[in-house]
Amino acid sequence: MNLQPLALQPFSPDGSPSEVRLTGAIARRAKIVAMRYELWGPWQEFVPPLSGEPPARRHRLWEDTCFELFLAVKGEPEYWEFNLSPGGQWNVYRFDACRQGMEEERAFTALPLSVRRQPEVFRLELEVEAGKIVPPAQPLEVGLSAVLKGRDGKLTYWALTHPGSQPDFHRRDSFIANV
Repeated sequence: MNLQPLALQPFSPDGSPSEVRLTGAIARRAKIVAMRYELWGPWQEFVPPLSGEPPARRHRLWEDTCFELFLAVKGEPEYWEFNLSPGGQWNVYRFDACRQGMEEERAFTALPLSVRRQPEVFRLELEVEAGKIVPPAQPLEVGLSAVLKGRDGKLTYWALTHPGSQPDFHRRDSFIANV
């Protein structure tokens, strides 16, 4: 599957680490959506060491380093948020509209994350059966984003675009990729 490469931007260039670069990629084939994040530079500053915990569904992953995928059917108010932790923890939430009606999406009982830690790049990949939640023929609007938590505890916010005065990954005008 050929992934469409995308660059994520820090919310505020002044407060974000200049030595790192974050890219994403997305593609769709029938019922499957594939995505990849690559964190280049001193990624160890933002990705904690492996904890040894098995991958599992967890809440509030966005309080630490977390890669996020937002999917919405074009023209529909509902959308899904996928939270992916470098340690393999994950969750999926369904929203009725922007930040409204948040519920854990039960169509998924596991997410097969692939994580590779190399000296120059941290890579997280996922192929998800989006056909469980969206019709395969419907065009999707996609938002890719991430929260990076440094060793100093500081959070930085990355997305394809930041249309508001505050970082807000739920804004539909930030779902600018299409698959």
